[in-house]
Amino acid sequence: MRRLFPVTDETAARDSGGGPDTAGRAGAEGADREWGLEELATAYAYPSGSGPAGPEPWLRANMVSTLDGAAQHDGRSQPISSAADMRIFGTLRALADAVVVGAETVRQEGYRPARAREDFAALRAAAGQGPAPAIAVVSASLDLDFSLPLFTSPLVPTLVLTGAAAAPDRIAAAEKAGAQVVIAGDGMGVDPARAVRALADRGLYRLLTEGGPRLLGQFVAAGVLDELCLTVSPMLTAGDAQRIAGGPPVAVPRRFELTSLLEEAGFLFSRYRRT
Repeated sequence: MRRLFPVTDETAARDSGGGPDTAGRAGAEGADREWGLEELATAYAYPSGSGPAGPEPWLRANMVSTLDGAAQHDGRSQPISSAADMRIFGTLRALADAVVVGAETVRQEGYRPARAREDFAALRAAAGQGPAPAIAVVSASLDLDFSLPLFTSPLVPTLVLTGAAAAPDRIAAAEKAGAQVVIAGDGMGVDPARAVRALADRGLYRLLTEGGPRLLGQFVAAGVLDELCLTVSPMLTAGDAQRIAGGPPVAVPRRFELTSLLEEAGFLFSRYRRT
């Protein structure tokens, strides 16, 4: 893996053919090698204002897209991913207080509880976090299989975000399975801004959404997405696969700025923040 942006003194020295000393310093940033988890955690650290020391929630999304805009192949993201993409996927989870995901993605991707990772234990402890992020499932209908390990045996209780008009029997089923139901909307559905605030009210400020496209589109439309971590996969799939964000278009396109760009084996790993 190598950093393409932002260009630092080290990467500039490498590209201009600097001497041995500058080339040595450039190694960490510019050499095409596998980055360690600590380096990835530093590269993807949340802003200092998101967390107990500065309690403002920060919602980032992590998505993958092919060159022709497909977010999935055969209904899943794994076929267009890579080993480096999965290392970043794991790092982003390890940095988060909660992973927010749509019910359809839970069903399609076979979601399981987040696990504690020894490599990140000290980092999470220093940040005042528990051993693993909570999974927060967004669902209006609560049409979920509550017998799955995601609900019955998570390390951290799974949250289910739904609306006030959700069926009482489905709420009861979720709670019986051990999930914690969070009301974040007045009707059947979930209001994206209320969902972010409801999680922050529970002390979950560093938020990560992994989609799917419909949920991400709702966050975009509501103007509550702070950051997009987008992997561009060097693949072409054609077909009619979904884009990374779906739903009705926004009236005015949301402008984001590039803050980081890494590359490995033709995959591009970008970070964009809202301006």
